[in-house]
Amino acid sequence: MRLEKFLADCGVGTRSECKTYIKKGFIQVNGEVVKNGAMQVSHKDVVSYQDKPLTLYKNLYYMLHKPAGCICATKDEEQDTVLKFFPPELAKHLIIVGRLDKDTEGLLLLTDDGAFSHKLTAPGKHVDKTYYFRAQGILPMDAEEKVTQGIDIGDEKLTRPGSILRIVRDLEQQVSEAYLTICEGRYHQVKRMVQAMGCEVTYLKRISIGPLSLDESLEPGAYRALTQEELQMFGIESRN
Repeated sequence: MRLEKFLADCGVGTRSECKTYIKKGFIQVNGEVVKNGAMQVSHKDVVSYQDKPLTLYKNLYYMLHKPAGCICATKDEEQDTVLKFFPPELAKHLIIVGRLDKDTEGLLLLTDDGAFSHKLTAPGKHVDKTYYFRAQGILPMDAEEKVTQGIDIGDEKLTRPGSILRIVRDLEQQVSEAYLTICEGRYHQVKRMVQAMGCEVTYLKRISIGPLSLDESLEPGAYRALTQEELQMFGIESRN
């Protein structure tokens, strides 16, 4: 990326203003004054304006291990939002990709790429999302068949075919657990599907979205940028 464009994207000024700042010697790259606006820079370079390092908030892709107790909203006067885990100067650039309920934890993606967000959340895209849940009650023996065929959760249509795996039924404690994969995002869908099978969800965690799995080394409330390999899973070739 040209230095003058980098400066403009960082909010230093307009392209013409940035050219002027460069000519006046206000800009340093890796500690050296640079007066060539056409110089190519990348995220690996340290670019400073009047000795203040700049950060380019662009092409942002993060995974957050969302904890329970916060909501998926950009701001709220009464409740904590997931953006509280990010520095304010970064948070203001982020779009929350989809939603998780307040009491649900797990994988949440945040980005500044509207097309990427749409690709994962648009109703017609049918991106698989896998959840681990624990529930009070015993799942029926035909739970796999029910989920595969679609479940009536009170909407006009049955849920789209999904899958439920690794079911554990504790008859003594009267609890069940399993991994449920769905390709829709209806309101409280997992909880309603489990309820329709005679159980009540007591714990819910999203494990994966499409080909991307939650990094289990992330503690609740921690986040990291997606790696280049992870971006390539979604057809994104470069962040530079």
